[in-house]
Amino acid sequence: MRLVLTLMVVLLSFSSVAKPLSYYFEQDVKFDPTIPTPEEVLGYQVGEWHVRHDQLVRYMEILAQKSDRINFEVIGRTHEQRPLVMLTITAANKLSNIEQTRQAHLARLSNNNDKAQDEPAVVWMGYSVHGNESSGSNSSLLVAYYLAAAQGDEINNLLNNTVILLDPSLNPDGLARFANWANSNRGMNLSSDPKTREHVENWPSSRTNHYWFDLNRDWLLLQHPESRARIAKFHQWKPNILTDFHEMGPNSSYFFQPGIPSRKHPITPDENVTLTKAIANYHAKTLDENNALYFTEESFDDFYYGKGSTYPDVNGGIGILFEQASSRGHIQETINGPLSFPFTIKNQLLTSLSTFKAAVDNRQALLDYQAKFYNQATDLASDESFEGYVVEGASDNTRIEYFLELLKQHQINAYPLTKSLKADGKNFSTHSYFVPLAQPQYRLVKAIFSEQKNFADNTFYDVSGWTLAHAFNLPFSKVKSSWGLKVADKAWEKVATPSFASLTEGYAFGFSWDDYLAPKMLNSLLQQGIKARVALKALTAKSTSGEINFKPGSIIIPAGLQTNTDWITLLNKAQNEFGIAIKPITSGLTSKGADLGSRSMAVVSAPKVLLIGGQGASQYEVGEVWYYLDRFVGVAPTIVEMNRFSSLELSDYSHIVLAHGNYNSLSDADKVAIKSWVRKGGVIWGHKGGAKFLADQQLLKASYLSRQDVASAFNTTGLSYGDKDHLAGRQRIAGAIFNTNVDLTHPLTFSLNRNTLPVFKNSTWLLEASDAPFVNVLTYTKKPLLAGFTDAVNVEQVAGGAGLIAHSYGRGTVIGMTDDPVFRGYWYGTSRLLSNALFFGHTFRANGER
Repeated sequence: MRLVLTLMVVLLSFSSVAKPLSYYFEQDVKFDPTIPTPEEVLGYQVGEWHVRHDQLVRYMEILAQKSDRINFEVIGRTHEQRPLVMLTITAANKLSNIEQTRQAHLARLSNNNDKAQDEPAVVWMGYSVHGNESSGSNSSLLVAYYLAAAQGDEINNLLNNTVILLDPSLNPDGLARFANWANSNRGMNLSSDPKTREHVENWPSSRTNHYWFDLNRDWLLLQHPESRARIAKFHQWKPNILTDFHEMGPNSSYFFQPGIPSRKHPITPDENVTLTKAIANYHAKTLDENNALYFTEESFDDFYYGKGSTYPDVNGGIGILFEQASSRGHIQETINGPLSFPFTIKNQLLTSLSTFKAAVDNRQALLDYQAKFYNQATDLASDESFEGYVVEGASDNTRIEYFLELLKQHQINAYPLTKSLKADGKNFSTHSYFVPLAQPQYRLVKAIFSEQKNFADNTFYDVSGWTLAHAFNLPFSKVKSSWGLKVADKAWEKVATPSFASLTEGYAFGFSWDDYLAPKMLNSLLQQGIKARVALKALTAKSTSGEINFKPGSIIIPAGLQTNTDWITLLNKAQNEFGIAIKPITSGLTSKGADLGSRSMAVVSAPKVLLIGGQGASQYEVGEVWYYLDRFVGVAPTIVEMNRFSSLELSDYSHIVLAHGNYNSLSDADKVAIKSWVRKGGVIWGHKGGAKFLADQQLLKASYLSRQDVASAFNTTGLSYGDKDHLAGRQRIAGAIFNTNVDLTHPLTFSLNRNTLPVFKNSTWLLEASDAPFVNVLTYTKKPLLAGFTDAVNVEQVAGGAGLIAHSYGRGTVIGMTDDPVFRGYWYGTSRLLSNALFFGHTFRANGER
C-alpha cells in the first residue's frame, strides 16, 4: 500500500535532490578557493541536472587552466565529433616532467627490473561507457575538483605517488543523448514513479554510441574512434589500475569487483585476483563508513578481454568494475526506498577516492606485479609447446590489413613470411604472417587466437569465444617449431595505398570481388552513374598485357553501356581511392567462359535499403547493420521504426533488412504488403529473430527449432533447485564460434575462397536445413564448434543445421540466416554475405519447396 501511495502522490521539488559539496565530501577536506567548484561553472549543484558533455568538457578545461596539477588533452573525437577528453593529474613538479615519468614507467616493463623505487603508480579513472549510466560521468566533476583543489597531507601523498589519468566520459555521444532525455523530461516537481517517461527511454536507448554499439565490448575489437583513441593512450601509459564505472537496475545496491571467482579468464594470473581483493577492502571500508549497501563475488565476471574492466587484466594491470543502482532520471522509487541521482553520484565518488587510497598503499605491489607480468613473458613463451601462429593473408588485401592493424594497436607484432611454410598440415604462402608468442603481449596473443572450448566454470556473462582470425575468416595454425620458419626482420607496418597505372579508353574494364572494399567501390561507381555487370561464372578475358582470369563475382564495366562522359576519370579515381586494381579488357570475346555480352553477366544496381527498427528490434544488431552498410559498403540505409512502417511506399526500396528482434507488432496489412513487395521482385534479408519472422510469415520456406525446443533436449531428471543456474548456463550459447560448410557456387558466397566459414553464434534459435535443392547456402558441419563453450547437447543440435537459406519468392528473393553476420562490427568474414545479398540477391533463382 505504501508503494502504491508513493507512486501516486510523490512530488519532489528541485531542492529536495540538490546537494551542496558538503553532502559529497567529508567536513575536514579543505579546498583551494581559487579553483572553481562545479556549481560555479555549471550554474547548478552536481546532481541537480544531468551534466551535458559540452559542460563536462568545459569544466575540465577550466580546471586545467586554474590548477598546476592537471594537463588537459583531447585524444580523439567520436563519430559525432565530440572531443574525447583525458586529464593527466599528478603533483605539479611531476607534471612538468610527465614524459620522463611515462617513459620510466614503460622502461621497467622491458628491462627485467621488477622493483620500483620512487615511481608513481598509474591509475586510469574511466566513467560511464554507457551513456545512460551517467552517475559516473557526473561524479567525475567532483573527482576532478577534488584532485585539483583539495589541500593537505592526504592529497599531497596521493599526487606524489600516482599519475592519475581521468577520462570523464567514455561515451560522449551516448552521454549527450541521455542528458538531453533526462533533463527534457524533468518537471519543476520530480516524479519517482518508475513508469514516468523520464525513466523509460525511447528506442534506441542512449546506452550506446552513435551507431548503437556497446562500447564496453569494443576494447579488444576497436571498431570505433572512441576505442581506438583510448587504446592508443592506454598503451602509452599501461596503467596499474583501471576503473570502469557503470550502473545497474534501480532495485539493486552497489557492486565492485572481484566478480565470481571461478569466472576469470584462465590466462589472467592469480595474483591479479589477489590484488583486486586487496583493493576491494578499501571500497568496503569507505562504503561501510557511509552505511551504503554493496556486494561482491556473486555477479559479473572477468573473462572477455574486450571489456573495460578486463582488458587491463591481460595487460599487466588491475581492472575494476563498479556498478551503482541507477536512478536513471533524477529520483526513482525502489525496493530500498527513493533512490536519488545525487546519492548514486556520491557512491561513485566514494569508490573513486577509495581507489586512490588503495593505489597509494599498494603502489609497490602493483608496480612489481606489472613488471613481472611483462618481464616473464619471454620465459613463459619458451615453456609453450609451440612458437606462435601463422595466418594466411590470401587475396583480400584490405581484410588482412585490418587484421594486422588491429594486432598492431594492441602492441602485437606480426612478421611477413619470406618463405612458404607448412604448419599443422596446412600450406602457408609468402603472403602469410607469423605472430610469435615470444613478445611482451604473450598472454594477449594466446587469448585472441584461443580455441578453448571448456573452462573451470562454463557460465559466462558475455561471450566465451572471440578468436579474431576466425572472425576475419583467415586460415591459421600453430607453428610447432622454428625449423623452416623464415620471416622478415621487421614487423608488419601499414603502408600507403598502392597507386595504379592510369586507365584509358577501352572496350571494357573489370575488377575482382575478393577485396573487402570491393562492395564499397562498386556502390560508389553505381551511385555516380557507372553501369556494371557481375560475372556469374568464371571467365578469361583479353587485355593488352595478356589474358586475365576473372572469378565468379567479378565486376565487369563495358564501355558500350556508359552514359557518363567522365566514366574513365571515375574509374581511375575509384581504384586509387579504394586500393583495388581495375583492369582493362580489349575484347568482348573471351578465351574461356562466357563472353561479355552473355546472359550470365547480370545487371547490378545501387541498392536502396530499408532497415526496420523500433521497439522489439535489437538496437545493437540494427546498429551493427547500419554501421556495416555505412562504413564498409557506402550505403545509407533508410532506418524506420515498426510503428511508421505503414506510411512507407515499399516500391521505393530494393531491399528490406530485418536484424534480430520481434517483428510481430507489424500489422497484418504490413505483413501482406511485405509479401506483395517481395513477390514483385524485392530482396528481403532476416537474421536470427528477423529470419524467424520470415519463417513465421511463410516467406522463408524453412523449419526451425525454438529456444524452448532446444532447451527441452536436456535431461532434468533428479535436478535440485540449486542446479537451476548451472542448467541455464548449459542450455544457452553464450557467444561461441561455429563452423559451416559453404556452397561456393552460390552468388551469395562470392569472394569466399574456402569451403568452410566460421560464424558467431549467441542464440539457441536454429534453422533446420531445407530438403529443397540449391537453397542451403551455409550448413553447420558435423563437428561445428570451433571456439568457446557450448554444451555437447547443443552442439549436437546445431550440427548439420542451416546457417543460411536463400530462395525465390515470386520474382523476389528471401534470405534467412541463423546468426548475426555483422556481430559487433568485427566479423569481416560473414559480413560479406550481407553485401552480396545487396548486390547479387536478385541474380539467382531457387524454389524453396521440394
